[in-house]
Amino acid sequence: MMKKNMKAKMLIAAALLCACAGFAADRPNILWIIVEDMSCHFGYQGEKLVHTPIVDQLAREGVVFENAYVAAPVCSASRSSMITGMYQTSIGAHNHRSSRGKHKIHLPEGIQTIPELFKQAGYYTCNSGKEDYNFVYKRGAMYDAPSWSKRAEGQPFFAQIQLRGGKLRNVGKWNDEVNRAIPDRLVKPEEVTLPPYYPDCDEFRKDWAEYLNSVSYTDVEVGKIISRLKTENLLDSTVIFFITDHGISQVRGKQFLYDEGARIPFIVWAPEKLKPQVKDELISHIDMAAASLEFAGIDIPEYMEAKPLFNTNHAPRPYVVTARDRCDETVDHIRGVRKGHFKYIKNYLPNRPYLQPCDYKDHKPWMLKLRALDQQGKLNAAQKLVMAKTRPAEELYDLSVDPFEINNLAADEAYASKLVEFRDILSNWEKETGDRGMIAETDESYDSSMAA
Repeated sequence: MMKKNMKAKMLIAAALLCACAGFAADRPNILWIIVEDMSCHFGYQGEKLVHTPIVDQLAREGVVFENAYVAAPVCSASRSSMITGMYQTSIGAHNHRSSRGKHKIHLPEGIQTIPELFKQAGYYTCNSGKEDYNFVYKRGAMYDAPSWSKRAEGQPFFAQIQLRGGKLRNVGKWNDEVNRAIPDRLVKPEEVTLPPYYPDCDEFRKDWAEYLNSVSYTDVEVGKIISRLKTENLLDSTVIFFITDHGISQVRGKQFLYDEGARIPFIVWAPEKLKPQVKDELISHIDMAAASLEFAGIDIPEYMEAKPLFNTNHAPRPYVVTARDRCDETVDHIRGVRKGHFKYIKNYLPNRPYLQPCDYKDHKPWMLKLRALDQQGKLNAAQKLVMAKTRPAEELYDLSVDPFEINNLAADEAYASKLVEFRDILSNWEKETGDRGMIAETDESYDSSMAA
């Protein structure tokens, strides 16, 4: 009797799967290409030292969002928000590399991941590599396989392909891989123009040259993905999202809310559905989740904080928020708001230096050099900003005239009303989204993460 019941249940499940697959068969494939540790330095964005013809073509033929920001400037928090369409601060996934030890974080009741929503709609779901989520999840419930190659005939897929991006530098064998792949296009350190807040020295030039080479190599990898889609006759039926998970891992980049760490490339390629366009509206990287569901004809859950980007009644976000909390062992609490051409940053721990001890960055050659130059008194005013022993409680930048975020206007009386406006925006956002970063992490959670 038990065997008959089990067989009946299996037949019902198979029928439901076939029904779902048939229902989704005429829907487009959705592909997320996600690059690690890379800021806005592709050819289509004006960087002349890189060679990125494939990504540039995606940009020419697709929709480019010039002002896309991550909800968090570090990988696990960024990816936790991306895969749920929720701010990491709303779901308790804001502290980098949480749930690695005995202390576990679970998604709030009722919230599902994007792959789960696609699976329920009959899609084949896959992920080629890094997941890195700050909450407990079952991989089998989210992904069918690393690749779409074993899906049922005609079954659409939702896929993520993870590329190493800026992580290709600082790792000998990966750097060799880049050098072998693009020997005629390698950027030399002496060709580099550094941001004005970094000292002009060999350590920074070498690192920045290797970073730009990783951008060109990423284009080669994207080209291989496009070639596979063409070979398998899938390109025309696939919507491609191309983004990075946050900016370059540099002193003022990854982990911080300046544009180097928080503003990212964001391209949506779907020539069969969208006309080429460059849009300057503000979007959050979590909006990729809602837009993907929208393309697939899947209902966007009411709880979701991600916003669709192409619906007929689309209303651009009036502002975007980026949040940084604990990164590895380094406890911090920063919130940033971009509205119009202004950026507001709130430092909740102003009595701490910007560069708190951080094992992830402290041993990099460029970080060691920066500290040495500071001790020798050889940094100019812009380069010394990040070396301050304490921080202003608030920072305000006019990006239209100060794209490198050097001139803090927060103490300027002429911008007093602008400061009040941003304070209200952030305060309301924290209340409306239930910002869990406002609650200090418990010793149990911190110790568990550090032990892991």
